[in-house]
Parts: sequence; structure tokens; C-alpha cells
Amino acid sequence: MKKSMIGWSFIILSVFMIGLFYFYPMLRAFILSFQSGSGNNLEFIGFANYTRLFSDPVFITAVQNTVLYFLIQVPVMLILALFFSVLLNDRTLKGRGFFRIAIFLPCVTSLVAYSVVFKYMFGADGFINVMLLNFSLISEPIQWLTNSFWAKVTIIIAITWRWTGYNMIFYLSALQNIDPAIYEAARIDGASAFTQFFRITVPMLKPIILFTSIMSTIGTLQLFDEVMNITGGGPGNATITISQYIYNISFKYTPDFGYAATVSYAIVVMVVFFSIIQFKVAGDKNA
Repeated sequence: MKKSMIGWSFIILSVFMIGLFYFYPMLRAFILSFQSGSGNNLEFIGFANYTRLFSDPVFITAVQNTVLYFLIQVPVMLILALFFSVLLNDRTLKGRGFFRIAIFLPCVTSLVAYSVVFKYMFGADGFINVMLLNFSLISEPIQWLTNSFWAKVTIIIAITWRWTGYNMIFYLSALQNIDPAIYEAARIDGASAFTQFFRITVPMLKPIILFTSIMSTIGTLQLFDEVMNITGGGPGNATITISQYIYNISFKYTPDFGYAATVSYAIVVMVVFFSIIQFKVAGDKNA
């Protein structure tokens, strides 16, 4: 009993703070999702907010956009991160320390700062269009920010640029823990580099790949900063995400915190749904 009390004395403050600032807000948000009104003038309305979701065209558009970002950007980003990690794990590569830093550097830059830079780069007269015109790859400037298709492409490019290096670090760390003797034995047996990658590297990185895919899923489903600062959700809600819609409901439109909380829990459901799918695809028996 004495040892137990000593142990709890070390963690009780942390447990209290986590409960106060993490679990309590989640519980309050869940209760709020069954209410409507502003300020202290809230009334219980049951499941009205949840039924409203299915007839809300802006919410449906936001879900479609967010899922599109997830389905395209996350696989591309993870494949690039895995490719760069394998490439930069080669001890014969000169300047690999520089390339590691260069690829990782975007993820430590300010979200707002890099979003503003991308907004200017992909403007009608921005750097990207100037370069494409100079190389005669296009005949007229691409409307990256005002065309619904190209605006989505811009957002995908931006978040891929920022987070690829972040995931690369996880893969690179895991690769350095694989015994080189395994690859040496495979080479002696005549295994090609392609075979070694798919028969040794990928299976041994499976737990890390699963971890990064789930973390990337959570991050993409909560995407806000890039869309808010680069396109503002436009043109005509073509790039709006669920998180930005929550912000608009809470602070831009007439405040409706109850409905905003309901939309927030839609993200929770989507995260759980996609995470379970990823666990099943990965063959995790505990999923």
C-alpha cells in the first residue's frame, strides 16, 4: 500500500491535468453536441444536430474534400517518405546528412509562414507559373487558387511537402535498427534490391508504417491551417475541410457551438473508422 501511494504521488498531478484538459473537454463537447443555442442560452435538442449533418450540403462537401485529401495525399506522402528513407540510409551516399536535414526541415517551419509562401508561389503571377511559362510547359498561367481542381492540387502539394520529412524520420530510425547481416545474407542468396525491399524492408517496417499511416490519417482529417491560409476554403467551398467548417460554424457564421461539437465528433468517428480499416489491412489481430 505504501509503495502504491508513493507511485501514485508521482503521477497523480499528471493524471489530473490530463483528465482536466483532455478528457473533460471531450466529455463536455459530447454533451454540447446534444444542445443548441449560444452562450449560456443552451437547450437540449436530442439528436437534432446529428440528423442535421446528413442534410447539410456544406458538411457533405467538407467531408468529400477531406476524404479526397486523405485518399490521395497520405499514400503519396508515405511512399515518398519510405523512398527517401531507404535512399538516405545508404552509407555510400555522399552528403546524406545534408539531404536528411533538407527533407526534414519543412516540418519544423511555421504552418502559417509556409502557407503564406505557398499562396504567393502558386498565385496567378507567382513563381510556379513563371517557371512553367519560361520552360514552355504551359501556354497560360494556371489558376492554382481560383480553380476548384487546381486548388485541391495545391493543398495536396503543400501538405505533402511539409509532412513527408516528418514520416521519413520514423522510417529512417527503424531502418537503422535492422541488422545489416540480414541484407548481406539476402544478397548472398541472390536477392535483388527490389526483392530485398519488399521481402525484408517493408515487412520489418510494418509496425512503423502502420503507426505513420494512422498518425497521418488523424492529421489529414483534422486539416485546417493550409486550407485556411492558402485558399480560405474556396473557391466556393471547393477546398473546405471539416475542421475549417467547424471554425466557420463557431466564429465566422452565427455561432452554433452545439452543431460545431457535433461536426467535431464526426471527425472522431471517421478517425476510428479509417484506423480500424488500416489495422485490418495490416493484419493486426488486436484491431
